[in-house]
Amino acid sequence: MSRRPVRKPLRAIFAMPLAIALLSIMGLVSALTGDGIRDAISWVTLAVPVIVIGWALKYRKY
Repeated sequence: MSRRPVRKPLRAIFAMPLAIALLSIMGLVSALTGDGIRDAISWVTLAVPVIVIGWALKYRKY
């Protein structure tokens, strides 16, 4: 007997990609609009997608 996969609502599926996209947009705008603290904000927010991809590759199930 096979198990049916559990269906997730769209909100659960797209929550993290949307959060990563919003952080990326915030980082890009911050990098383009100023110096100083805005540069630091852009570095942090633009590092998030790289960190998430690294985490996903490390814990990926084959």
